[in-house]
Amino acid sequence: MKPGGLATNHTDLVAVSVAGTVAHPRFPGLPSEPYRLASDGTPYLLPTYGGIVYNVSVGDRAFGWAADCIHPGVSIHQADDDKNRGLNVFACVGNPARVMTGSAAGTTGVVTGKSGRFSEQVIVHIPTAARSLMAVGDQVLIRAEGTGLRLTRHPEVTLKGISPGLLAALPVQEEEGRVSFGVTARVPAHLVGAGLGLTSEGGSLHIQSTDRALMAELGLDQLRLGDIVAMEDTDSRHNHGYLRGARAIGVVASTDGPRAGYGPGVAVLMTAPGGQLGSFDAPGTNLVRLLDWEA
Repeated sequence: MKPGGLATNHTDLVAVSVAGTVAHPRFPGLPSEPYRLASDGTPYLLPTYGGIVYNVSVGDRAFGWAADCIHPGVSIHQADDDKNRGLNVFACVGNPARVMTGSAAGTTGVVTGKSGRFSEQVIVHIPTAARSLMAVGDQVLIRAEGTGLRLTRHPEVTLKGISPGLLAALPVQEEEGRVSFGVTARVPAHLVGAGLGLTSEGGSLHIQSTDRALMAELGLDQLRLGDIVAMEDTDSRHNHGYLRGARAIGVVASTDGPRAGYGPGVAVLMTAPGGQLGSFDAPGTNLVRLLDWEA
């Protein structure tokens, strides 16, 4: 399949297995845990990322949950740091996944994001009914394909953790020297928060959501998990950072949270340093519509 009619090197890609076990939510130790501080200094204690989330799925709202950057569906990791980096780097959004152990063995799902401030976890959509059968420690296998994917007519656009299947499903407009993809929203550079400066080969960037009036003005408070968004003046080719004219496009992978500098997490799918990557309004561009989906 030629992704979206775009010329790519997809026939050269290697598909490889990576796997992780369902991660347990955790809190770091002293001095202040288990409480954290909201942007106004108020201590709070809320569920955070990791584990099996029974009632939040891709397609649901990204705002309004009594939670701190929750991952929808199931979060997986490897206990060994080197193996976990392999999982996080090689798993691509849109890759198929399968539950290999436990009562839900044989259930299929799909990778929907990467998160954790330091790229600790991969997020997998598993159908809701199967989640109730799963346990922390169950193994999930991913057919990882997409690392090394390139747009051959647009070499300055760097693809990051996106499967060929998802690339093929994105709304796209192509012209000489530029390719644009449909997005549900644009995030100005001054709202790009936690994750800046860290590696862009996994993990996520967070949309700073403390200014609720601005969120509403820009329509960002209406974001849904799985929405495709553009992050303006953001260069994610190597690490994430500000660069005037650059652009990154990614998927909303986790919910809002009350901490300063945090908000919905975005797993970056592509980036370019200048005008080579564009975006256009395409309401409803969400993983639920783009991929074959079982709720």
